[in-house]
Amino acid sequence: MATQAPVREAPLRLPGEEHTTGSSQEPDLPWVTIVWDDPVNLMRYVTYVFQTVFGYSEAKATELMLQVHNDGKAVVSSGSREKVETDVVKLHQAGLWATMQQAK
Repeated sequence: MATQAPVREAPLRLPGEEHTTGSSQEPDLPWVTIVWDDPVNLMRYVTYVFQTVFGYSEAKATELMLQVHNDGKAVVSSGSREKVETDVVKLHQAGLWATMQQAK
């Protein structure tokens, strides 16, 4: 019975060649969760959501809630894309307006 040598795949790019992914996203930058001000949720409720979803102290949650209220938005978490996607889903489930983007 003959054995075959393992097949090696060709490299996707040549050494010294620049790597482009076709995406403007920088892979080494963290992602952030942004909560936007809305006319529906009470400030006390937004503070409660920040405490329960992220485990923030009342003072930190209140600070972020006031930033959302006064500035129209606030960055409430950061991390890997997967973590931030999960955070956005949790905030949506709580009824808050939230988006994600890569940090700048």
